[in-house]
Amino acid sequence: MSDMRLYLIHITEKIADIREFTHAGRDEFMASKQIQAAVKYALQTLAESTQRLPDDLKASHPEIDWVAIAGLRNRLVHAYLGIDLEILWDIVANDLEPLHQAVEDMRSSH
Repeated sequence: MSDMRLYLIHITEKIADIREFTHAGRDEFMASKQIQAAVKYALQTLAESTQRLPDDLKASHPEIDWVAIAGLRNRLVHAYLGIDLEILWDIVANDLEPLHQAVEDMRSSH
């Protein structure tokens, strides 16, 4: 199995993890440092895996803001004290599903 496929699988697994961690909703996410930490780590490793995908593959899905995902990873790693939980929740609520669909498309076409 190619490294690219492994990264695609990893991204899919991290999205599933985040969904599991946040299934109880926004209020539980905001109240639980454990859930916040788990989501931050999952987003960080997911974002790292997206950076390892070939540029031409990412270019085939321009609906995904790959640069913003890389920026999120950098913020989670380097600016962790300034992470806005509302922004993280917005990512969980609105951005994971389109990413999941794009990654599933990549997996099925490669």
